[in-house]
Amino acid sequence: MSVNTIETIKPKISSSQKLESSLIAEFEASKDSLFGNDALRTEAIERFSSQGFPNRKSEEYKYINFDLFMKEGFAGTANKTVTAKQVEHLMFLKNTITVVIHNGQFIPELSTVSGLTKGLTICSLAEASQKYTSVFESSYTLATETNPDPFIALNTAMAKDGAFIRVEKNEVIEIPIHIIHTSTAEKNTIIHPRNLIIIEENAQAKIIETYATIDSTAKTFNNALTEIIVNASAIVEHYKIQDENEWGLQVNATQVIQKQYSVFSTHTFTLSGSLVRNNLNIILDAKDIESHLNGLYLTKGNQIVDNHTLVDHRMPNCNSNELYKGIIDDKSSATFNGKIFVRKDAQKTNAFQSNKNILLSDDGTINTKPQLEIYADDVKCSHGTSTGKLDEEKVFYLRARGLSEASAKKLLMHAFASEVTDMIKIDELRDFIEARITERFE
Repeated sequence: MSVNTIETIKPKISSSQKLESSLIAEFEASKDSLFGNDALRTEAIERFSSQGFPNRKSEEYKYINFDLFMKEGFAGTANKTVTAKQVEHLMFLKNTITVVIHNGQFIPELSTVSGLTKGLTICSLAEASQKYTSVFESSYTLATETNPDPFIALNTAMAKDGAFIRVEKNEVIEIPIHIIHTSTAEKNTIIHPRNLIIIEENAQAKIIETYATIDSTAKTFNNALTEIIVNASAIVEHYKIQDENEWGLQVNATQVIQKQYSVFSTHTFTLSGSLVRNNLNIILDAKDIESHLNGLYLTKGNQIVDNHTLVDHRMPNCNSNELYKGIIDDKSSATFNGKIFVRKDAQKTNAFQSNKNILLSDDGTINTKPQLEIYADDVKCSHGTSTGKLDEEKVFYLRARGLSEASAKKLLMHAFASEVTDMIKIDELRDFIEARITERFE
């Protein structure tokens, strides 16, 4: 007698699923030692568990194969320290208020936490939750509570610390506040930096965020989140410089809520990093608001840069302007997905969006998708995109006047990028970015 057996084939567990299980187990093991609201964290890890890391079936992440990046495995948070000398190399402005975040944790001894201008508070999130409980609890997760993104849920569950910055009513902080995010790893590591920035009524501030890997021999995966609340009549300049070289992977979310008469300008410069995903979401939550979104991304090698923006017009008489530019070389790829959402009550909205790209090689890829979703009838909205190579006629014109081909192309690329860099209002910062662009073109 013969017996036929049916072998059960178990579905293969992906690298992303392995990391998901590892992170959930880490949360369960360490949840008693984490700061913050237990119920909030538990809800967040459950939300992440039900979704998991996105894959290419997800419309919002369809151009990123996370499983490919996760296959090398990522452990828990590294605790290797950072020194003052290492931080000094990242301080490119002479006069700033410095905030150092290393491997997702606030480092007070390297940060400017004493002798601050009246009306300015800088401390760790853990300290803020204890000393400024009312302000902290009314603001923490306020900008993210309606966002279903799994990376935001994971950050809410797993963030161990970060920076709390508060500018009080009517205060004008002239000196830029420089948040320096550093990462160091001896084995592949995932970290969850988080910042909460509150600019109160009629206040003004300049915020610079930089991301860099230092002294690393393994990859770091930064799942970073910054919440910014811009209250009535406040003015905020925000700059983000991403320069994590080949060791850095980053999913970066910036969540902004603006109130009446406020002005918010944000500028994102992606200079390096093997994988960079930027989620920028701005909610215009009252009348008469102004928003400016600018970005420049320079890609090469096998680098992947993915920019997703959402400007949510909820109330009347608001203006938003958006300009993103990219220069794509080698086998790298870039994505721009920008959405302007105009709700029914947002009459008299003016919203403009533009994405322009230069492809320097035949192997580079750009995916661009500007979007308008309008439910009001009295608006002025436009969007547009263009992609092409350097203008050969302009190259020929410059060569005819004595420039080499390489010099002519560098000059044209600088001119292309300058539309974004010229919007930087801090002179030293603009000089630094232009110098890094020059290095990149070399």
